[in-house]
Amino acid sequence: MAEIKADTFIRDYGHALIERRAALFAGAGLSRAAGFVDWKGLMSGIASDLDLQIDRENDLVALAQYHSNERHGNRAELNNLLIQQFTQEAEETRNHHLIARLPIHTVWTTNYDELLEKSFRRQDKRVDVKVDPRTLAIHQPGTDVTIFKMHGDVSAPHNAVLTKEDYETYSETRELFTIRLKGDLVTQTFLFLGFSFTDPNIEYVLSRIRGLLGQDTPTHYCIMRRPEKPAESAGANKADYEYECRKLNLRVGDLQRYGIQTVLIDEYSEVTAILQELNRRAFLKNIFVSGSWTAGLETFDVPRLCAFSRLLGKEIIRRGYNLVSGYGWGIGSELIVGALDAADEKFSTLHDRLVLRPFPRSLEDARRDKIFREWREAMLSLAGISVFVAGNKPDPVTGQIVHGEGVMQEFEVGTTAPLNNFPIPIGATGYTAREIWDTVMQNPARYYGRLDVKTPLQALGDPNITNEKAIDAIFEIVNRCVKAEGFAARLGG
Repeated sequence: MAEIKADTFIRDYGHALIERRAALFAGAGLSRAAGFVDWKGLMSGIASDLDLQIDRENDLVALAQYHSNERHGNRAELNNLLIQQFTQEAEETRNHHLIARLPIHTVWTTNYDELLEKSFRRQDKRVDVKVDPRTLAIHQPGTDVTIFKMHGDVSAPHNAVLTKEDYETYSETRELFTIRLKGDLVTQTFLFLGFSFTDPNIEYVLSRIRGLLGQDTPTHYCIMRRPEKPAESAGANKADYEYECRKLNLRVGDLQRYGIQTVLIDEYSEVTAILQELNRRAFLKNIFVSGSWTAGLETFDVPRLCAFSRLLGKEIIRRGYNLVSGYGWGIGSELIVGALDAADEKFSTLHDRLVLRPFPRSLEDARRDKIFREWREAMLSLAGISVFVAGNKPDPVTGQIVHGEGVMQEFEVGTTAPLNNFPIPIGATGYTAREIWDTVMQNPARYYGRLDVKTPLQALGDPNITNEKAIDAIFEIVNRCVKAEGFAARLGG
């Protein structure tokens, strides 16, 4: 079979995400998991009205056309059906949330529901939804993601693409969608998700792709499920299983004509695992630095903490990574100075290379904890790797130096799903960073899977390590994380 491995897909599509040239094409399967019907479910009542059996029909678009024909072109019932099916209360799935976190700016869908746009808005992203071709020429400033609903929306069922006539006249009534789709297919790498490729919509989409691009179609990807194996005792079903496997094999080969490479899975839960890994890999070029201090150790005093942090900020930028910082006490300004030093050497601008999220300090206690946690979650969602330095502060009552609970919270938030950041604690700097270092060293597989980073991690706990050696150890770990093949090494499977 000509499918590709999940590791290969994650590596290549992950690069597209990092380079901000990844796009998504969502089908009915994505919404079905949230409780909405697929095309077969949508048309079952229509088939019954026509005295036909839905299980015996393959051309479901034709059913919609027959229904309209029987009513002399009146599609009011079809419109009402669309409203009834897609205005019911439905919650976005875990996969919707994971998709919305990805740095994807272009989404195409044949779905009529509003789950995707709701999911992106929950991530505080500004969404521009294109339903009418006339709106394609209108640009909304500050848009984070544009969703092209090429077959319409439940809010305007009279304009939805439902019948065979709608599909046949698509290039005339929605020509601007076709033109835009062609441009996106040429310039971006698509993931087709939620398509069984028995969905009638996809046949029309694929024919347009082939017609638009011919032999110049770039590589895109889709995820499909293998037929379910029958039990050993179910001999009668074995022939059906083998038949479905042969048909799938032919389908996978046919998709390559359209430049679409297929990843095959056994269970739909694997889609969630793949999306989680894509989320982590999409931000591996972004390094979040957590830390604070008003005091240091004998071996790592405040002047050295300042010099080390400045060097860290410089090397993050110089080595081609991006710096994310909450501008913690002591460390924030030093990181920025180091980043600016690197910019002076090689880069004319730090635009998009430096992400600063200074904490709002003037908050009443009742709101502070909640807002600070949400602030940390938002910052850490922008990074795939977190570095921890020191972490101490004066107790507001006694004035004694205590460990910084905020740094520990950033470790806990960043290393749990869905973020699953790689933690790099500089144990030699003491305080909270030392606590984190002890925790990671006790169970490195919990945080790194099968990646072997024990030696450089061990070096970061040595109080006698030099600043330069510590930087080398940090980026040895970073490089191993970035170069890890797919998600098997990360998840240990």
